[in-house]
Amino acid sequence: IVQIELQQFGEDTATLFDRAVREAVAGNARGIILDLRNNPGGFLDAAIRISGEWINDDVIVFERTAGAEDQAFRANGKGRLAGIPTVVLVNKGSASGSEIVAGALQDHKAATIVGEQTFGKGSVQDYEQFPDGSALKLTIAQWLTPDKRSIQKLGITPDIMVVLTPEDYNANRDPQLAKALDILK
Repeated sequence: IVQIELQQFGEDTATLFDRAVREAVAGNARGIILDLRNNPGGFLDAAIRISGEWINDDVIVFERTAGAEDQAFRANGKGRLAGIPTVVLVNKGSASGSEIVAGALQDHKAATIVGEQTFGKGSVQDYEQFPDGSALKLTIAQWLTPDKRSIQKLGITPDIMVVLTPEDYNANRDPQLAKALDILK
């Protein structure tokens, strides 16, 4: 069982994830744990590429803007992890890109989502800086899962709810990871 933790979706995330996928496939992984806990998101293209390792040539996320048709963003990965049992760990710190990945894998039934309700950051924002130093951040769209569930304010509800309590944390216990391992046995 291979455990991959993604702390954010940055510029180098897709490249590093590709390396982890190659190692998992070469090692004949019989299960994947994708840990997206406390991942605040990042680059949309990285979230789409990572989702594409499970979902080949299908919708990962829709962007909904007022007065326009929903725009579909499709997988552009290689589908190398398709068919490998996968658990995605999430919590209230999982936001934006993490929710896009978790929602896509959940809707396509490519993974079991375990943990706590995610943050609910499903908005697309435009940022404009003005010459006087002030700025305006304007919400221009929202993200929807492939089944067109809104992420904004609602987040992603895990398939299996497992809370990590302060007592667990202080005792160095991780019941979410333990549940993932139990599912993949």
